[in-house]
Amino acid sequence: MEKNYLLISGQGSAGIKAWVNGLGIEATAEKQLRNAAAMPFIHRHIAVMPDVHWGIGAAVGSVIPCVEAIIPAAVGVDIGCGMMAVQTTLRAEDLPESLKQIRLKIEHAVPHGRSHNGGPGDKGAWGTVPSEQLAAWDRLKTGYEKIIARNPAIDRKGPNHRSHLGTLGTGNHFIEVCLDEEDRVWCMLHSGSRGIGNRIGTYFIELAKEDMRRHINSLPDKDLAYFPEGAEHFNDYMQAVEWAQEYARVNRELMMRAVISALRKCDAVPEFALGETAVNCHHNYVSREHHYGKDVYLTRKGAVRARKGDLGIIPGSMGACSYIVRGLGNAESFHSCSHGAGRLMSRGEAKRKYTVADHIEATQGVECRKDEGVIDETPGAYKPIDKVMEAQRDLVEAVHTLRQVVCVKG
Repeated sequence: MEKNYLLISGQGSAGIKAWVNGLGIEATAEKQLRNAAAMPFIHRHIAVMPDVHWGIGAAVGSVIPCVEAIIPAAVGVDIGCGMMAVQTTLRAEDLPESLKQIRLKIEHAVPHGRSHNGGPGDKGAWGTVPSEQLAAWDRLKTGYEKIIARNPAIDRKGPNHRSHLGTLGTGNHFIEVCLDEEDRVWCMLHSGSRGIGNRIGTYFIELAKEDMRRHINSLPDKDLAYFPEGAEHFNDYMQAVEWAQEYARVNRELMMRAVISALRKCDAVPEFALGETAVNCHHNYVSREHHYGKDVYLTRKGAVRARKGDLGIIPGSMGACSYIVRGLGNAESFHSCSHGAGRLMSRGEAKRKYTVADHIEATQGVECRKDEGVIDETPGAYKPIDKVMEAQRDLVEAVHTLRQVVCVKG
């Protein structure tokens, strides 16, 4: 297979293989990658995806294989964040000329922004809580109670796990209606474990630092504090993070059902069924995997599993295309690919650089918000998705190319 990566190595460190041809790595992110590679339990090398950029604790776009240890910051606080896409039998000509009604129906159907209007904890925007919301929480409840029994501090600020279930959130989380290369209609969304995932991630990152207080000064970065396998809180963290990942998957499923229902309620949209293809994949998570002869705890922070034949989703920015991809099973990337285009600049920098007029021009043809509140998500704030795809041509192949026609931002 073609070698399409940049090899970076540091003295006394594991190697770093970076799929960044034509894109490069910002200095702050490279420092984070080198720090992570210096940890003594890294297996062979760290894999870096083309959408890599600085993140809190560990670089976004990093794939880190750990032997008998886990770094909570290498998963982060948006545990289980990921994508879901569903193909429908609708075609472009089935959509109304004005797509505003579709956007408004979706915005009404799925609580978004800084919202607690989700599942059985708060009726809110749902009105009467759907039975599927209640049933979903019933399936998750027992696992959560076990986590809180051992780590009550996670719930100290009051529960948000139930009220966030079935809600989109803020920032770069979104819902889109898209058209593929044959003008078939797809529904796609991006979200994770919401506030409860954040609490779990934050709690265990700080707990790891506390557990390592005698050794914290010897770490290349205090945010790389870790739990050795067998340590007091190792199993607690693995139980909690795996539960949050399941919560995130269920959260996406609930929202997708609401999106499909909203689309069916639009006046001008004819009856339709769901197509053959549906994908639901994490891109911030830990997985127990086997690579290069070792069982490892593999953290993908801003990366999607791409074993041979795996379907994944790589979204572009609001004004660019997105991709349904099939993994090529590249062992050197630990069977991984990018999770999106990746930020080119910070949110603050984007707000300073771009105007509402710039955003309107960049999102022509997309029914979306066009105001100051989404300037930090404007297309220019992200790397060009075509260059990101070119840089990982040995990791995935494109199955479908999707172009957004409706976008709802959190």
